[in-house]
Amino acid sequence: MALSLGEGGGGSRLRRQLESGGFAAGEYVKQLSQQSDGDRDLQEHRQRIQALSEETAQSLKRNVYQNYRQFIETAREISYLESEMYQLSHILTEQKGIMEAVTQALLLQADRDDPALGARRAAAADPFLPLSAKDAAANEEGRQRTLTTLLEKVEGCRDLLPESPGKYLVYNGDLVEYDADHMAQIQRVHAFLMNDCLLVATALPNRRGAYRYDALYPLDGLAVVNVKDNPPMKDMFKLLMFPESRIFQAENAKIKKEWLEVLEETKRNRALSEKRRLEQEALPRPAPTPPESTNPFDEDEEEEEEDEPSAEEEVVDLSLEWIQELPEDLDVCIAQRDFEGAVDLLDKLNEYLGDKPVSQPVKELRAKVDERVRQLTDVLVFELSPDRSLRGGPRATRRAVSQLIRLGQSTKACELFLKNRAAAVQTAIRQLRIEGATLLYIHKLCHVFFTSLLETAREFETDFAGNNGCYSAFVVWARSSMRMFVDAFSKQVFDSKESLSTAAECVKVAKEHCKQLSEIGLDLTFIIHALLVKDIKGALQSYKDIIIEATKHRNSEEMWRKMNLMTPEALGKLREEMRSCGVGNFDQYTGDDCWVNLSYTVVAFTKQTMAFLEEALKLYFPELHMVLLESLVEIILVAVQHVDYSLRCEQDPEKKAFIRQNASFLYETVLPVVEKRFEEGVGKPAKQLQDLRNASRLMRVNPESTTSVV
Repeated sequence: MALSLGEGGGGSRLRRQLESGGFAAGEYVKQLSQQSDGDRDLQEHRQRIQALSEETAQSLKRNVYQNYRQFIETAREISYLESEMYQLSHILTEQKGIMEAVTQALLLQADRDDPALGARRAAAADPFLPLSAKDAAANEEGRQRTLTTLLEKVEGCRDLLPESPGKYLVYNGDLVEYDADHMAQIQRVHAFLMNDCLLVATALPNRRGAYRYDALYPLDGLAVVNVKDNPPMKDMFKLLMFPESRIFQAENAKIKKEWLEVLEETKRNRALSEKRRLEQEALPRPAPTPPESTNPFDEDEEEEEEDEPSAEEEVVDLSLEWIQELPEDLDVCIAQRDFEGAVDLLDKLNEYLGDKPVSQPVKELRAKVDERVRQLTDVLVFELSPDRSLRGGPRATRRAVSQLIRLGQSTKACELFLKNRAAAVQTAIRQLRIEGATLLYIHKLCHVFFTSLLETAREFETDFAGNNGCYSAFVVWARSSMRMFVDAFSKQVFDSKESLSTAAECVKVAKEHCKQLSEIGLDLTFIIHALLVKDIKGALQSYKDIIIEATKHRNSEEMWRKMNLMTPEALGKLREEMRSCGVGNFDQYTGDDCWVNLSYTVVAFTKQTMAFLEEALKLYFPELHMVLLESLVEIILVAVQHVDYSLRCEQDPEKKAFIRQNASFLYETVLPVVEKRFEEGVGKPAKQLQDLRNASRLMRVNPESTTSVV
């Protein structure tokens, strides 16, 4: 290859060599190295290749730009062609209407010429027979008459469907409605398609040709979908009206086709007429010419006014590249799930248009942007819906929530966030396996629920820090979530008839976990008390009844004999049990060897009553005060009445002395211990227990009295 060629010839030859199909870069460089005289020749050749590369790049850019312009021009021409096609279709429709109006006028003239023929035609006419798609455009007078007949035949539509000069009936016919989910037949309906809406009416059972209003759907928000035939379900089509949908079945395939065609055609005509109306409104109206003034000074004032343009004439510059590309950029951000970028663009636009006047171009831009904002909002709402994956905890929702807040949708963001977390908590509780001891399950339940509640509260505080109005919604949500927790708690603890000690431990665990919420300033203890009070009352009353029945059963078998525990170990165990019950002077009631100078009935009653009191105090809160106190009084009365009755009825002096000793233990030891322990657990003395102990003093003073302690 000769390196001494001129720029023109050498560049052209080099280009042809590089563009050849059999070009090999390695061979080319090897050959070039052999033929070059030195480093200078290689540098010059390198510069020529680099210049050729830059020239090729510039050529590609020009071609791309030229193709892009041609594409834009083609798209514009297609848009113009589509508009012209719509106009042509409308003109043809008008011509068709004129021709049919002429035909109708000729028929009317024939009726006037032959009255008999006109009477027969009028008798056979029925305005509710299905009109074919070919007769969709009737003359104005016939349309108004048909609409008036419709208003008379359909009950309940006169107020909803007022007569207007531009409204007319296009098509109508009988249909059968089916359920969209189960495809079961619902009812027979008659549909009336007008130029701007669709009326659905149901037939009155006892009146032929009369209908009752069912629904009215504007054509602007109506979509028609063909339903594929699936025997025996055939000849069906679906109407979509957000947020509902309805499925109808036509009489045959021909009528179904007519319905689909006339619905689409009417929707197109409606859209075209609306578009023309908007174009007419957008046309600038000529300003009224002011009257000529004879004042010579007005010319000077007009010149001054022309020199000072008013603020209303300020033009908003929307030709900036980022504004022109804003709708497309928003579409890209939404498609790529770049929610932050989309909201940043919206903030930038709002900041730019903040102090600008609202002109027609600004309104059009706002309309385009608002549509993207609705799409973005729908996507963010779907991100927070419970149908999405609930994994990741509350932080997984932060992205969507923060963008909704930036869009000014704080209330919706709060509502969706709390619904999402409610579904997550409910799912976590439902996935807990009920196995093993009840207390173990309650530990797991409390850990899952209160940990989720605490995390949700912290995330809520982070996301809605500047929206104080949303905190009341969180409190309401926390209350409803607590109700869901209590339902699961009560079903496992109280509905399964667990012992009072187990129930007390479970409630204690729940209260301890509930106190963890105080770390963030949220106290729900009163809510859990209010929700559990009914179940705890039932448990206390049930256990009280068990103790009373057991005490009565022991009383019926009472022989008033001393207890013989047989072994010192058994006696030591009983001492420990009495000491744990609060009876510190039990040694004075023990005798020689392993004897106890008390009745088995009184000892068993003491242990059972103190155990009931201890477990009940674990469950205690102020709403249970009277229930607990009345239960204690009822239990104690059973033992007191039994001792009183036995002391009055026993004739044996030794047994009577033994009964008096048991009564002394019951009145002077057990009752004060119960009263003291109740006051320690509740925080205030119980007047009912004091009155009961004072009343028992009468019996100790006069044991021969026939008065019974009640």
